[in-house]
Amino acid sequence: MSSRASRLSLSRILIALLFCGMGVLHFAKPEPFLKVMPPLFPAPYALILISGVFELLGGVGVLIPRVRRAAGIGLIALLIAVFPVNIFMFWRQAQSHAWDLTSTVLLVRLPLQFMLMWWIVSACQLTRKPRAS
Repeated sequence: MSSRASRLSLSRILIALLFCGMGVLHFAKPEPFLKVMPPLFPAPYALILISGVFELLGGVGVLIPRVRRAAGIGLIALLIAVFPVNIFMFWRQAQSHAWDLTSTVLLVRLPLQFMLMWWIVSACQLTRKPRAS
C-alpha cells in the first residue's frame, strides 16, 4: 500500500470513528445535544436522533468503497445542516457570559467545521470523477 493510500485509509478510519462516536452519543446521551438546540427548531429530540442516524450512516459509509462518495457528500450536507446550531451555541455563550475559554472554543469551532468538510472531501476523494458502474 502506498503512503498516500495509507493516509487516505487512516483519514477514513478517523472520520468513521469521529462520526460513529458522535452518532452513538446522540442516542446514549441526548441531553447535551438538547441543551444546545435553538428554540426555533421543531421537535429537537427527533432532530437529534435523525442527525445521530446520519452520523452513523456516514461514518460507516466512508469505510465502504461502493458508498464512500455518497457518504462523504452526506456528511458534508449534515455538517452544513448543523452549522446553525454551532452558531447559536456561540451566540448564546457570547450573550450570556463574559468572554472565556468556552467562548473561544465555540468561536474556533466555527471555521473548524469547514476544515472538517475539506478533510471529508479529501478522504472520500470527492473531487475525482465518479467511476462508471
